Formats: sequence, structure tokens, C-alpha cells
Amino acid sequence: MTEHVDRSEPEPAAVPAGSAVTPADAADAARLVAFGLQPKLQPARDQEYTELLRRYREDPAFARLADAVAAGLGLVVLEVSPRAGMAVTAAEDSVFAVRMGDYARRTSADSGDRFLHGLAHLAVAALAFPRPEDLADDGYIGRVTVNGVDAFVRQACRRLEERAEEQGENTDPATDAPGLEAAWRIWARRSATGATKDARRPAASTTGIVAKAVGFLTDSGFLQRTGDDHGGTYRTTARYQLQVRDLAGGAAMTELLELGVVPITDGTAALLPAEDTDDLDLVADAGLPFHS
Repeated sequence: MTEHVDRSEPEPAAVPAGSAVTPADAADAARLVAFGLQPKLQPARDQEYTELLRRYREDPAFARLADAVAAGLGLVVLEVSPRAGMAVTAAEDSVFAVRMGDYARRTSADSGDRFLHGLAHLAVAALAFPRPEDLADDGYIGRVTVNGVDAFVRQACRRLEERAEEQGENTDPATDAPGLEAAWRIWARRSATGATKDARRPAASTTGIVAKAVGFLTDSGFLQRTGDDHGGTYRTTARYQLQVRDLAGGAAMTELLELGVVPITDGTAALLPAEDTDDLDLVADAGLPFHS
């Protein structure tokens, strides 16, 4: 007698003999995800991390298990490779997600400055990877400076102001205006450096806001500080490239790049010279970013 088999539901994939998941396998998968949550840790400097990455690439069952552990924690796996390690990003509802309100509180920013901190992060990403091919090239390294990012935003503010004047807009952004239209007025009115009695850079100045942004990105393993010139110089990491790839299609970033402040030529990106910089409130020796 032939037994009837109901095939209305897909059958689970057959598990080869001897490949059942063990508690040790689950522990190793969780360990790999834990490594991925340490963004400054370089795989080449940790033998266990390197071995778990190799296992992930060579053992599909282990890879699926590690992916499942990450998903259960609300994490999205962007890439698993020797260059980036286990690069993960937090889903919106993940306990690991960092929201702008939380970030602003970490930086002691008031609610009115949160938008400026968001714009600083957007500008760093746009200036670090100004072309789609920069994001696609795993060997590309973007470099930015604090003063250069501020100069970039101020030139973008000038372009937005000119566009608003051409369209006959008033000084108050419309409710349906793009986010950048609402931001340029605030940034342009804020001092680039401000002044303190001991010559420190005020946190509420625009260069202070950019410094907080790149400091956070450095602590998160997305940038590496390479020097102190021009307010601080930084280079991008593989993890940051993956993160920017994930947000590159966003409307605000697209709008910022379309302003044409960064010339798209042969990859040696820099800022276009402004027609009149007298009232741009640029810091001295702005140190415009460069790329390689």
C-alpha cells in the first residue's frame, strides 16, 4: 500500500546525516554575531574571529544558523568577509538601533539641534562616497575632514538659498519642502567655530556638530582618525562603506549630491570653488576633503 504524501506545503530541506545543530554550533554562531557587534575589532587581529568567518563562508549550515541568530536580535547582515568581518546593521525595531534622539542626548544637543546632527551625518556620507562607483568599489577609501565637511554643507546651503530665491520662495520652509530646504537656513545662521574662553570648539558650533558626528562614527568603527589637521582628518572603513550603501538611495542624500557641490569627474573629488565665499562663514584653512 502506497502512503499518501500531502505536498501542499513545501517540505523542509533535508538535513544531511551528522549535520544536526548542536549547542556548540549555536554558541559559535552567537559568538560570531557578538564579534560583529564589536565594530572596531579587526578580524585579522583575532584568531577566533578569523576562524569563525572562515567557517561561515565554507559551511552553509553554520552560515544559516549565524544569520538566524542575527535576525533574532533584530540585526541585518550586510556582509561577512575578511575585510569587513561580520558587518551588521540594526533594524529599526532592534534593541541595538541608535535613534537620532538617543544620539542627540549623547552629544548633549538640545532638540533644536538634532536636525543639524542628522545633516552632519548625511554630509559626511555624501562627501566620503560622492559617486555610485565609489560605493561599488570595495577598495575605495574616502577621506574627510571636520572643517571640510562644514565647508561642504555651507556651500550646499548657498546652492539651496540660490535655488529658493530663483523659485521666489520666502524665508520660511513650506511644510512639504524637502528636508534640506528646512535645514540650510539653520546651518547657515549658526557660527562655524564660535568662541570660548579657553579656545575650545563649542559643541553648538557647526564644526563642533561635525566633530561629534565623526567622533561617533569613529567610536562605531565606521571611520578611522588619521590626523589633527583641518579640525581632524578621517578615512572610511569597509563597514562604513556597507552602511552608506544601505542608505544611498535615500531622498535626502540624493538631493544633497544633486546640488553639484562635489564635482563628479575622475574620482579625485573635492569641493567646487564658491563664486563668493566672503559670507560663507568658513573656518580658516577649511581643509577640503580628498579621496583616493
